[in-house]
Amino acid sequence: MDGTLVDTEQYWMAAETEMMESFGLPWSHDDALELVGSGLWEAAEFFQLRGVALEADAIVARLTNRVREQLEAHGVPWRPGARELLEALREASVPTALVTMSIRSMADDIVAAIPFEAFDVIVSGDSVENAKPHPEPYLTAAAELGVDIAECVAIEDSPPGLASAHASGAFALAVPNLIPLDGLPAGALWPTLDGTGVDDVAALLQIREITA
Repeated sequence: MDGTLVDTEQYWMAAETEMMESFGLPWSHDDALELVGSGLWEAAEFFQLRGVALEADAIVARLTNRVREQLEAHGVPWRPGARELLEALREASVPTALVTMSIRSMADDIVAAIPFEAFDVIVSGDSVENAKPHPEPYLTAAAELGVDIAECVAIEDSPPGLASAHASGAFALAVPNLIPLDGLPAGALWPTLDGTGVDDVAALLQIREITA
């Protein structure tokens, strides 16, 4: 979701900076990049090690609430082509799942802003035991969709997300946002989703069949 469907990483980074500054602690853009794609509770441990004197649940709630406030104030910043591709997939009756390490309430906010029924399944960070890069989130999504994970294309913008998708057995499609993804385990790398369609996604699975 964050960084693939919507460009909310800027909101998360702002929330992280505000929290760290409130404790008088340093926080840089490079620090924030280290957490892109991580699970929220894993990120909370990172902040605790940096000196944030809050329980993990409190850190997660504070960051999430601040991001939701920014979404309400500034709107949902869609990534180029993402909503259009999602709509085309839905019109073609392709089962879809949102696999995000944000908590469910945050995911629900984003989904509510989509003017069509976008997902059959939502897997959030507070619904799995193991966050990305573990394969559990994608395996859970495939199981709930009732499909073979090997027939799924997982679109990701972060190293933890790609690792999760690849380890699950899905076709991992890298679409970079803030972090270069060259050389990471992925079946394909697209510079953008803008201008892509159902046939482009289907062709990825056809390539896998040919090279298998």
